Amino acid sequence: MTDHRPWRGVLVATALPLDDDLSVDHGKYAEHCAWLVENGCDGVVPNGSLGEYQVLTPEERAKVVETAVAAIGGERVMPGVAAYGSAEARRWAEQARDAGCHAVMLLPPNAYRADERSVLAHYAEAAKAGLPVVAYNNPIDTKVDLVPELLAKLHGEGHIQGVKEFSGDVRRAYRIAELAPELDLLIGADDVLLELAIAGAKGWVAGYPNALPRSCVELYRAAVAGELDTAKKLYEQLHPLLRWDSKVEFVQAIKVSMDIVGRYGGPCRPPRMPLLPEQEAVVRAATEQAVAAGLA
Repeated sequence: MTDHRPWRGVLVATALPLDDDLSVDHGKYAEHCAWLVENGCDGVVPNGSLGEYQVLTPEERAKVVETAVAAIGGERVMPGVAAYGSAEARRWAEQARDAGCHAVMLLPPNAYRADERSVLAHYAEAAKAGLPVVAYNNPIDTKVDLVPELLAKLHGEGHIQGVKEFSGDVRRAYRIAELAPELDLLIGADDVLLELAIAGAKGWVAGYPNALPRSCVELYRAAVAGELDTAKKLYEQLHPLLRWDSKVEFVQAIKVSMDIVGRYGGPCRPPRMPLLPEQEAVVRAATEQAVAAGLA
């Protein structure tokens, strides 16, 4: 890990431990961040959608970042700074900077279907905080698609240094590399890890390492090194879990897996509801199979 590109490697979009009263347990969160690094992860991404940032108060959201920095050091923490307004996104980027972080991750405007000029202005405003910005392309949830041509424009203007690519369209990796060869591609969905690693990804903003860090890190390292025999076997073993990262219930599924492997997953805040019994049974069976295979 280098300060220059702290988004490279395996950065875990951290699940947030909530107590039974749904308050944030900062002690458990600090311990979780430290445990992930001890188990081979390169850093964490607090306040992503997996961290339930949308249902945190501003005070909670700020403290989550500060807790992660205190636990593992700011160079390993890349907070999500998504907000409806560009000024607010910039303020969250400034908060991350002042807390000691070395980069931030930002969705495009997502309160409405923003046009290209609005997207450019949004990232330009957040970049004023002075930290490198990694864009987060999630057209499924945001309705704004950061297509390769737009990413190249954002990078050319100096607004972004990397992109977390969640579209699931692995063909884009090659187009991005053609249009913006210096823009770092980060794997954004767990269930296209192998395909994007082969295509030249420089990092993984990851979900399932919250529960299975060692085997997930081993999978990533093998994949980017081109050790395909090792990577393909692990990928096949882990894929029944990894695919939950692209489902609507990804937060609940990952927290259930954390509980099963002996970590603390715990509840989610509304409006997220617990998994249906049949969903939980599928996650439980896949997690127990991973544990039996020595992947936990």
